[in-house]
Amino acid sequence: MQKRGDIVAKKGTVTAVVNQKGGTGKTTTCENLGIGLAMEGKKVLLVDTDPQASLTISLGYPIPDRISPTLSDLMKKIVSDQPIESGEGILHHPEGVDLVPANIELAGMEVSLVNVMSRESVLKQYLDSVKKEYDFILLDCMPSLGMLTVNALASADNVIIPVQAQYLPAKGLEQLLQTVNKVKRQINPKLRIEGILLTMVDGRTNYAKDISALIRENYGGKLKVYQTDIPRSVRAEEISAEGKSIFRHDPKGKVAEAYRVLTKEVLQNAEKRRKRQLEQLR
Repeated sequence: MQKRGDIVAKKGTVTAVVNQKGGTGKTTTCENLGIGLAMEGKKVLLVDTDPQASLTISLGYPIPDRISPTLSDLMKKIVSDQPIESGEGILHHPEGVDLVPANIELAGMEVSLVNVMSRESVLKQYLDSVKKEYDFILLDCMPSLGMLTVNALASADNVIIPVQAQYLPAKGLEQLLQTVNKVKRQINPKLRIEGILLTMVDGRTNYAKDISALIRENYGGKLKVYQTDIPRSVRAEEISAEGKSIFRHDPKGKVAEAYRVLTKEVLQNAEKRRKRQLEQLR
């Protein structure tokens, strides 16, 4: 017989890592948080929902167009009601995470989704079929608020928003928060913002510190801003072509340490939520 705790525990948490602005550290965060969670013994699936395939490339697949099947193939199968084999399209990375890769075909998929019934929930239908195999599923979203990002938000339990601390992103952030709220109202009432993550923080400049303080001041009351900032680092910027995480590339560096702390923060939040859910079941 299933205990109540099992009901809560056996379903992977889906997190969309999203910002419609490029260059905010989405892919780096998705990769290193995912591998950080795997290092803590969690089963993790990373899903590349961006046709540019940055996540796929940074996990060691430099020519994504040669990969088959990819996310667009899996989504096509959902649309045409074809069965998906167990484990189909899932690649295994040596650092302990699984990956559903992407390539440029996903751009065509985004266009064709416009004419599909229940077009917002195609990705959700796929993720629902693999959710029970994983503790965490992280979605690396494309830098736009198009149909693929809406699909990611429609299938997510929560959202992490990486924000670059170099300049004030307030306008873009407002637009993103409106989109998240719209998806929450119309499609996915359980969607919540897990937190804003400040990335590329240059601790030496007062400017970055001012921005960090400003974001915490403006949004900290309404939204959780992670205590952990991800520092700027040349070594972190080198890894994107290497196919390995910051933990392998520069394990003693400040960026690896920041992602370790972030991983613990994410796990603590997940545990608090699980306890709340259990209390509600009692």
